[in-house]
Amino acid sequence: MQVSSLNEVKIYSLSAGRSLPEWLSDRKKRALQKKDVDVRRRIELIQDFEMPTVSTKIKVSRDGQYIMAVGTYKPRVRCFDTYQLSQKFERCLDSEVVTFEILSDDYSKIVFLQCGRFVEFHSQHGHYYRTRIPKFGRDFSYHYPSCDLYFVGARIDGLPSISALQFDGALNMAVGTSTGQVLLYDLRSSNPLIVKDHHYGLPIKSIQFHRQLDLIISADSRIIKMWNKDTGKIFTSMEPEHGINDVCLYPNSGMLMTANEAPKMNIYYIPLQREVRECEYLTTARVNPLHEVLGPAPKWCSFLDNLTEELEENPESTVYDDYKFVTRKDLENLGLAHLIGSTLLRAYMHGFFMDIRLYHKAKMMANPFAYEEYRREKIRQKIEETRAQRVQLKKLPKVNKELALKLIEEEGEEQQIARKRKQKNLPSLLKDDRFKVMFENPDFQVDEQSEEFRLLNPLVSKISEKRKRKLKILEELEAQGQEEEEEPEGKASDAESSESSDDEKGWVEEVRKQRKLLRQEEKLKRQERSKEDQQTLLKPQFFEIKEGEEFRSFKDSAKKQKLMKKTLEDRLKHEEKLGTLNVSDTTVGSKQATFKLKKSEQQRKQQEAEKLHRQERKTLRRSASHLKSKRGRGRPFH
Repeated sequence: MQVSSLNEVKIYSLSAGRSLPEWLSDRKKRALQKKDVDVRRRIELIQDFEMPTVSTKIKVSRDGQYIMAVGTYKPRVRCFDTYQLSQKFERCLDSEVVTFEILSDDYSKIVFLQCGRFVEFHSQHGHYYRTRIPKFGRDFSYHYPSCDLYFVGARIDGLPSISALQFDGALNMAVGTSTGQVLLYDLRSSNPLIVKDHHYGLPIKSIQFHRQLDLIISADSRIIKMWNKDTGKIFTSMEPEHGINDVCLYPNSGMLMTANEAPKMNIYYIPLQREVRECEYLTTARVNPLHEVLGPAPKWCSFLDNLTEELEENPESTVYDDYKFVTRKDLENLGLAHLIGSTLLRAYMHGFFMDIRLYHKAKMMANPFAYEEYRREKIRQKIEETRAQRVQLKKLPKVNKELALKLIEEEGEEQQIARKRKQKNLPSLLKDDRFKVMFENPDFQVDEQSEEFRLLNPLVSKISEKRKRKLKILEELEAQGQEEEEEPEGKASDAESSESSDDEKGWVEEVRKQRKLLRQEEKLKRQERSKEDQQTLLKPQFFEIKEGEEFRSFKDSAKKQKLMKKTLEDRLKHEEKLGTLNVSDTTVGSKQATFKLKKSEQQRKQQEAEKLHRQERKTLRRSASHLKSKRGRGRPFH
């Protein structure tokens, strides 16, 4: 069986297996089956599961017992019984079949849509009735409650037409177009929920829903894609060798069948993973859908689960093991160019097939020292492996050399731990582009003399001394061009362990020493700052007051600070004396406080101007009324 994997999903091709060349005669095939155990153990799930030339459509009956397929040439339908793993019957038809539908639970009622506008009904014994529709049909659907058939006629040219359609329940519908897109609709909306493009520009041939994993299985003539119907993320895909005409998913299983542009119909199996099977046997909890894949094997071929487990442990190749493909140039190098045209070589594409035993003999004669070359190559590989275990010189960056050396040492320790635990190695910071500037730009140089660095790393002095010694040795070896084969410190492991114990004992002393040094340095800095302050002369500075503001002496600010330190009661009394606060008793028995805000000079001037203006208008009104009264007294009566 051929095994392919995409997104950690294994796909087994049951119809491929270890295939034989088509140009072999039946007699040679039977001879190979007798001699070769591998050929005899080929998986032929259903006997003669093929068509003479091409298969166009494939379906499974509702009871799961029968698989029916149509193809050419001559136009025919074949029914395969899964309980017997063989063909049940074959019927030839008058014209090619566009599509067909199984109306009953078994094979007893079938309807065919043929390319000559004919609709043909078959019963259990054979042909039953035939009628004709007005236009060339493309597809049809059967409504089970009313026993109605709905046919779709020829398309509208010039527009992307619908080439496949499938419903999921009463509201969801997937539509495949002739331009290679799959659109998922909710019938309550005119806009598609998601659009998936196959990127091949080929018409969509088939659409299937997998409800357990919320997947959509769509296929064009080149590829089968399985993707999540909510996110559109690819689950896995398959690209058969021949063009695809139809895809059929066996109900409630991980088996997939295809009708192809070739005699053999393909069968694919995507099983449960081995860990998931063991988990299902041990617990009744629901399995994670990411590991569930499509489903188990059907009941009539439950042995596939055991076979796939064995294949996971012992994978097999899928090439012609008994024959070797060689080109004309290979034959000239082997000195076998004179065999072209003989029965020992079979022409195929741009080269020839020849018996593998003849190829090995010719190769030994053409190159008798091949074994010596192979032996030398193996010895060289072993030497390279031992060299890789030695301490190798690594070029350190110009900036933060000690930090880079620390990271290299930690990386080596992590790799050893990962090898023991069989885990993946984490990426190195030295090779990460995000931290590349830290080892190139001098602005990122670590300041080891800073207070924070020395307090956070009490043993940094001893560790840095070791690394400095190691850096010095590395620089000397780089200058001399020699390889470092021993430990750079030149000390035994017991000496290092004694040093580590001394480090643990002297940790407190080292911290005290660092703190004492920091206090002395701080004292020296304060003395230097005081000397600099004494030497510097103070110069007067002048400030400008903004317009509309009054200058207040520094005594006012001092008084204000003293006032803010007093209690609220004292501050209220002080404000009451100044007249900015009025406290009175209310009828309810509580206190009422009224504050008067201090006004700026500009507001005060504006209020005085408004007051003056009001007085002038008042005097004008009085004078005007006085003049009116005088005129009234001097007027004569009539």
